Amino acid sequence: TLIKFKLKCNLKRHLAPALVGKINRSLPLNGHSHILEKSGIYFETSVDAGLQRTRREFKSGDIAFLSVGQAICFFHADVKIQKEMSLIGKIIDEPKLLETIESGDEIIFYSETG
Repeated sequence: TLIKFKLKCNLKRHLAPALVGKINRSLPLNGHSHILEKSGIYFETSVDAGLQRTRREFKSGDIAFLSVGQAICFFHADVKIQKEMSLIGKIIDEPKLLETIESGDEIIFYSETG
């Protein structure tokens, strides 16, 4: 599968310290994308972690963790969702780029700093 582009992201430890720490230690992560309604995309990971400071409303550019399926979600639109998720960071690049990702595309999620 071709990787269409890379998105610069910033995981913020203060939002969910144990969870973000666990994700950071698991990087790089990769998986196949799934479309999340009309507001974002997600991919499933092997990060076995609980949620911290959950919410159901997210803004364009937010990155969240969903414990069901251990999924990392990226939002390109403001959204209210049914499932509780933990906010873990922000997308630095233009979140609208996510709209070009199709279901099944490979996603590689990594940190350039660590």
